Amino acid sequence: MTDAERYLILIEGGPPSNYSAWSPDLLGCVATGDTINQTVAEMRDAIAFHLEGLAADGDPIPDPTGPGVYIEQHAAVAA
Repeated sequence: MTDAERYLILIEGGPPSNYSAWSPDLLGCVATGDTINQTVAEMRDAIAFHLEGLAADGDPIPDPTGPGVYIEQHAAVAA
């Protein structure tokens, strides 16, 4: 598994506009796409490019914080 496959990303937006993604571990690393799959692919490339830039500048590579957890929110039901 490469570093670009270990970082948590968050995806927002969606129809009728595009999707956007960012990683809480890599400040300033973002991507957009027309679909979720395209956004994930663009974010993989963005993370790889971001990590290459950090390494070239001699900056430390942040450790991934770990896996994400999905929480489903349901509307409250009036009693």
